[in-house]
Amino acid sequence: MKLYNTRSGIVLESANQFYAVPSDNWDTLINQDSLYADLQQITTSKTASEQYEAWTKTGLLAPIGRQEVWASGVTYLRSRNARMEESKKSGGDNFYDRVYDAERPELFFKSTPERVVGPGANVRIRADSTWNVPEPELTLFITSTGKIVGYTCGNDMSSRSIEGENPLYLPQAKSYDGAAALGPCLFVPENPISPDTQIRLEIVRNEQAVFTNSIAISQMKRQHTELVEFLYRECSFSNGCFLMTGTGIVPPDDFTLRSGDEISITIEGIGTLTNVVG
Repeated sequence: MKLYNTRSGIVLESANQFYAVPSDNWDTLINQDSLYADLQQITTSKTASEQYEAWTKTGLLAPIGRQEVWASGVTYLRSRNARMEESKKSGGDNFYDRVYDAERPELFFKSTPERVVGPGANVRIRADSTWNVPEPELTLFITSTGKIVGYTCGNDMSSRSIEGENPLYLPQAKSYDGAAALGPCLFVPENPISPDTQIRLEIVRNEQAVFTNSIAISQMKRQHTELVEFLYRECSFSNGCFLMTGTGIVPPDDFTLRSGDEISITIEGIGTLTNVVG
């Protein structure tokens, strides 16, 4: 099932049918350990309507309310290699090699909800960065009790020139206005998402694809539950939390985003999140 946060209200999609959700509080609705069962109940108690399909195509918002967005780093081998290469000149490359094999994962604060953009909105690249890339990431939604109940597509925009200059600049490279995008929905399955699920990234410039690649989430070195356990050890989240799980897709070192580029992140079962670099 898929939950859409729209300008006209909350919409549930199930078996290609659309239902109005009798709630005007996104935070209360999604922060439930029994979310799947509660949404199932809506499909049996309400009548589907065709008009809601139009809402999901024209009025989508990011599937976030008051939740923080956190992120995981170096969870794929490709990410480790890329970050080692970008940090070689600063002498920080061995840190990424160490964290890839360490017991403790890399976790960092990514965004407040106010800085997150939704489908069709503009993401940004920093004016003081010369090397910028999107990072397509499966993003978990975790309830306040620490249970994973949903998934969405995430774009963890990264300023590689800043991060490569010094690993201590990571917050500036990762957290700024328009540096995070989520959507197009919150995917709420009965069971955890399949490890065979593919993530695909496409970047279009002047109507031509300049980069495409895909990877299965099974290539992640760490388990989703492992990341959640570390994140929730000393942090509480009264409205739940979104956690980006890292990327295994990194464009070549000679590529950088430009204003006007269209970024599309597709995850099987969830859909496609498309944003333009503003």
